[in-house]
Amino acid sequence: MFQELMPLLAQRTLIVTMSRVSDDEIRINVVPKPLKSDQQDDGAALTTPLSVIGAPKELDEQLPRQLAEFVEAHVGLSSTLKIAKEQMDAAAKAAREAAKKSTTSKPHAGSSRSAEEPQSNAEPTQATATDAVGADASTGSLFDIEPKNDK
Repeated sequence: MFQELMPLLAQRTLIVTMSRVSDDEIRINVVPKPLKSDQQDDGAALTTPLSVIGAPKELDEQLPRQLAEFVEAHVGLSSTLKIAKEQMDAAAKAAREAAKKSTTSKPHAGSSRSAEEPQSNAEPTQATATDAVGADASTGSLFDIEPKNDK
């Protein structure tokens, strides 16, 4: 039973409690806790406890397998979280560097226009809803006071 817990003990402290549930059943709880306070941000999934109830004979037979699966899941999740955190840190660093480069290499105002940009001096105009529909037509707005009926 304790051999199965050794890989998890390398990363966490484990609190193991046992209590009698009935005349012939025992409850065993295995609660992982972070070793250091800086591991608090690992997420709640890495502190999810294992709780099993069974007769002593059943626990003798099945608990080691359940502990091995529990430890395997926690160790796998821990390494996945570590990899994801490293990737996010690397992406954030790259984004900061890209932002720093873009602010230092921006062209100054008044730079020459590109060849694809139109050279028009015409003022932009803005069309209104009444231009497209006609001055007397309803816009269908909820704010129209009197609906217009075209009969």
